[in-house]
Amino acid sequence: MDLFYRSTRSKGGAVRASQAILKGLADDGGLFVPESVPRLDKSLEELSGMTYQETAYEVMKLFLTDFTESELKDCINKAYDSKFDTEVIAPLVEADGAYYLELFHGATIAFKDMALSILPHLLITSAKKNHVKNDIVILTATSGDTGKAALAGFAGVAGTKIIVFYPKNGVSPIQEKQMVTQKGDNTFVVGITGNFDDAQTGVKQLFGDKELADVMDKAGFQFSSANSINIGRLVPQVVYYVYSYAQLLKEGKVEKDEQINVVVPTGNFGNILAAYFAKNMGVPIAKLICASNENKVLYDFFETGIYDRNREFVLTSSPSMDILISSNLERLIYLTAGADADKNAAFMKSLSETGRYEITEEMKANMGDFYGNYASEQETAATIRSLYERTGYVLDTHTAVAATVCNKYKKETGDNHKVVIASTASPFKFTRSVMNAIDAKYDAMGDFALVDELSKLANVKVPAAIEEIRTAPVLHDTVCDKGDMKSVVMKFLGI
Repeated sequence: MDLFYRSTRSKGGAVRASQAILKGLADDGGLFVPESVPRLDKSLEELSGMTYQETAYEVMKLFLTDFTESELKDCINKAYDSKFDTEVIAPLVEADGAYYLELFHGATIAFKDMALSILPHLLITSAKKNHVKNDIVILTATSGDTGKAALAGFAGVAGTKIIVFYPKNGVSPIQEKQMVTQKGDNTFVVGITGNFDDAQTGVKQLFGDKELADVMDKAGFQFSSANSINIGRLVPQVVYYVYSYAQLLKEGKVEKDEQINVVVPTGNFGNILAAYFAKNMGVPIAKLICASNENKVLYDFFETGIYDRNREFVLTSSPSMDILISSNLERLIYLTAGADADKNAAFMKSLSETGRYEITEEMKANMGDFYGNYASEQETAATIRSLYERTGYVLDTHTAVAATVCNKYKKETGDNHKVVIASTASPFKFTRSVMNAIDAKYDAMGDFALVDELSKLANVKVPAAIEEIRTAPVLHDTVCDKGDMKSVVMKFLGI
């Protein structure tokens, strides 16, 4: 049966999965959501005997119903191959009573690789299916990880160009070096004088600029998105949680139908929304624990039902979560409002005009599966240090936020369900923050000396993603004001 997608902001016509992937964002500025969340048609026992690639097919075929079996398997096999440093793709590591789902074994050592390895293939396949003649221009805002993962995915892909905007002073030195050294004639990286929300807002405005769209079309270009707002990003993320439960079942760590909790360090809300979809597909997830850093807009929202971005923006040691406008939350708002596009559109209008909205008590009750909390900078560092001292296992700053919130939840509720924590980045991506958390003496060392020291401490080989940027030349040095993003895009495209 075909599954169609609708915008969160209007009751207009439904589109197929490939069309939603191509467009990225609906014409009315809404996000595409499936008309229903499909149920798994294989038992978790059956899935427990499958590889990551096989599991990915069983999950994604239910969402991407206009892809043929061979098209989808081709995309999956091209994505999840030797660019990952483990055949398992997403290993589960037990440490201190929790299962860490390591999602950072791809080319850029962050979880974004998992979805951004497959998105270019889904996009190109979608373009062919829909007889697209234009080159696809991927336009992306990043708080650090999406940018490099998208650049790595799309570099050299025929018929595509990719433009990445990042906050010039709002990412880690390693994250920035990864982006500005990116090779490929079809890649363009721009730092903006602003924060991630400024970059994301600017990108959304460019997507909504009809005049620009006409000019680009005449020049043989059209925009698409690699941000987590694209269902081609969201759907592959659902696989993580189906696969992790199946692996726990395989290893005898959980009994059949035993419920688990899932903890996700959350910024743009895509990764935890994917876990919510997995739960609705039939994975026995009890609680979805949403972990925030000091930019705790999501924690406040789950506490009060009020989403309010009118607050100070805090730069933290977990920069990929330094976000005050969590775009993917709109999908949850739409679903918990009973798929009422008008109601959702009113909330989003209020957010745009006043910076806040308040959901109804009924909607708040519909979000009972979620729990929110946050970790301060001090708590995050303490978690990194204590886990390392007790087990030798080293967390990155984002995963440490999740582990901190997990401990708070257990203490607050007494809930002892087994826990899967989404480990979203390698500690090597945030070496200074991680090493300073372990011992302040490391702050005197240079960035790459810290990398070598971390390798010794954690007894883990330095990832190839880090080794290759030690001496790589800077290829992208464009910086612009947030108001100049349009002109920068037009200049790169030569229009």
